[in-house]
Amino acid sequence: MKVRTRFSPSPTGMIHLGNARTALFSNLFAAKHQGTFILRIEDTDVTRSEIQYVESLQLDLQWLGVHWQEGPGVDGEYGPYWQSQRQDIYDRYYNILEREKYSYPCFCSDQELNLARKLQLSRGQAPRYLGTCKKLSAAEIETRLAEGRKPAWRFSVPAHQTVEFVDTVKGLQQFRTEDIGDFIVRRADGTAPFLFCNAIDDAMMEVSHVLRGEDHLANTPRQILLLKTLGLAIPHYGHLSLIVGDDGAPLSKRHGSFSVQEMRAKGYLPIAVINYLTRLGHACDSQHLLPFEELARHFQLEKLSKSPARFDLTQLMFWQKIAVQALDITELWRWLGEHIENQVPENLRQLFAETIRANIEFPQDAAMWARNFFHENVYIDTAEAEIIREAGEQFFVEAELAVDKFGMDLAAILAEMKQTLGVQGKKLFMPLRVALTGKMHGPELVQIVKLLGAKKMKHRLSNAFKLVA
Repeated sequence: MKVRTRFSPSPTGMIHLGNARTALFSNLFAAKHQGTFILRIEDTDVTRSEIQYVESLQLDLQWLGVHWQEGPGVDGEYGPYWQSQRQDIYDRYYNILEREKYSYPCFCSDQELNLARKLQLSRGQAPRYLGTCKKLSAAEIETRLAEGRKPAWRFSVPAHQTVEFVDTVKGLQQFRTEDIGDFIVRRADGTAPFLFCNAIDDAMMEVSHVLRGEDHLANTPRQILLLKTLGLAIPHYGHLSLIVGDDGAPLSKRHGSFSVQEMRAKGYLPIAVINYLTRLGHACDSQHLLPFEELARHFQLEKLSKSPARFDLTQLMFWQKIAVQALDITELWRWLGEHIENQVPENLRQLFAETIRANIEFPQDAAMWARNFFHENVYIDTAEAEIIREAGEQFFVEAELAVDKFGMDLAAILAEMKQTLGVQGKKLFMPLRVALTGKMHGPELVQIVKLLGAKKMKHRLSNAFKLVA
């Protein structure tokens, strides 16, 4: 089978982690089978669709390394890839449905529909259209049209049938048509709603596999009925479990969820994000940091979880740290940016990068260390100041004398202080680290000494002495 997958976002907002994972999984599956991944813009909702979101979603996908073989900017034989440009295709199938009596006009107002929905819910019934307008005679329809009322069009769902399909994630699925209700296939303004155009485009573009969120599961039997009626090919559907927070609720800002654009701006590395997402609700055989091509090789539909995928910021940061460690020096400085690079003396840039690499997660962390090492003074907080005071005046007198004697030879400095002060271990290292950096944790002291130099070390040790005196 020729594998063709798609990602079909509505440009009504920024792409978040859930959207990104759906796009990534579809892309990985296509790549694994040397297939085609399509980006299709579902912009039929003209009141909410905005071109800025189309541009941002393309930037987000490209940044992640999710590249489409057909779609905006990449012409193919199944275009156009903007639904707003495919109305003539939809009209052709509308005419078939109307001519063959598979659809009918519905004049029900939003108020009438909402009232019916409330009544059904109050009776413990699943809300569905009751077929009010299906009973209208030709004369009644003509009267309403003559009054200037513009109908939507509903698909006439056949009675007493079962729609059955094998979901590539969740297994066998069965739906009774009595529970579905006639659904709208054409809005009153003539445009196509999601249920209709989404299914038609999948068939027209010969999409073989549809991977999407499980919130679309109830749409699938409707689309299967529609495609069967029109004699169009039905893709294999797979519905991904939703991403939830620690409390089991759908992922939101309060769980740490943010848009891909925000992640990019903060300094997340795309390889870290796709390695995390590939393992979010998917059992990957490898636990190494892998490029896209290797992730595709390990991707298997059979290993997608049926249970909700629990978002774990700690795991995301695990991959971020590994990705930072994997950057070569050129990539590292490109990621850190000119603003940070310009703060570091050229002759110390290699040493600075090697020193801080294990202690940073984002460029802002590197900016903090750049300020720490290359500004004259450091800020010492209350807890750190207490460590300075506990060490006492003599500690810093001996430290300065040792620097005078041994310069930047840390081993010799420590040996001298150990002998003159009679301290070792944490009582030796911690006050020295805090005096030099203002921090209790950070890079190795030997690297810190090289970056600061003897003159700046003595200056900071002198300032520490003043805190005690």
